[in-house]
Amino acid sequence: MTAASPPEILRAPLVVEFPFTRSLGPVQSAFLTGLREGVVLGVRTSDGKVMVPPVEYDPVTSEEIRELVEVGVTGTVTTWAWNDRPRPQQPLDTPFAWVLVQLDGADTALLHALDAPGADAVRTGMRVRVRWAAERTGAITDIACFEPYDGPAGGEAVPHDGDFADAVTGIVAEARLDYVYSPGRAQTAYIEALSERRTVGERCPSCHKVYVPPRGACPTCGVATTDRVEVGPAGTVTTYCIVNIKAKNLDIEVPYVYAHIALDGAGLALHGRIGGIPYDQVRMGLRVEPVWTEGGRYPDHYRPTGEPDADYDAYKELI
Repeated sequence: MTAASPPEILRAPLVVEFPFTRSLGPVQSAFLTGLREGVVLGVRTSDGKVMVPPVEYDPVTSEEIRELVEVGVTGTVTTWAWNDRPRPQQPLDTPFAWVLVQLDGADTALLHALDAPGADAVRTGMRVRVRWAAERTGAITDIACFEPYDGPAGGEAVPHDGDFADAVTGIVAEARLDYVYSPGRAQTAYIEALSERRTVGERCPSCHKVYVPPRGACPTCGVATTDRVEVGPAGTVTTYCIVNIKAKNLDIEVPYVYAHIALDGAGLALHGRIGGIPYDQVRMGLRVEPVWTEGGRYPDHYRPTGEPDADYDAYKELI
């Protein structure tokens, strides 16, 4: 007899993005607008230190800082690390060094990329200069990178009024993470069961709690969970919230209700949207069942079953 092959563990690329718009104060506005104009600005603190990039409050005294100064576009590498596999969206698409550069006239260092032929061409103490981007918009990427430089050093920081025409007052910060996600053995089985319109958890052999979704191990007892248990399909609303803000790319009209639902036989609640009932009639103890869409791999939402509400004592430990 041939032993059955273990199920294939799921893997899929995943992208987490959170672009958001932020406004700039007078110091950051002057700094980014200056980069657009080919000028690097810093601030002078009460003890005379010049900080680049500039900050709005003194890190020692917490006093507000407004004294802008212009520093050089040449500087010295204070430390570095070689990046032999650039990722998308990084400053250069060929291997480069991440460097901290103390610009001439500054007392602190600026982090950016250094275009160098190899790691053996980079050293602490080497002289570099700014390579400006061909098109500048008022962002840190207006500095395309640094490049090796063997010319004379720049001078001292000089006062600057920070006034530019058409100042940059806000930016969009792009936060993105690309990676390959694997749910593991336990959740792979859970996801595959959902595609069959079943909800399967795993029971801890020690405390006997049934985890849905399963985690592969009991977080309380620290032992593996391998005993699979089908739960539901119906369950009880243990707690809920009313959503009044419409999410981007989510085709659901507000207000709607998102709830924690303890499926029958489960040892903890999962979350799901409640439909088929006015939002202001959803309540703790409401009995609900899943609603599946054609071809859906998980419940679209949960709706009332029509049963009497569950007694509070039946679900109070699952809130």
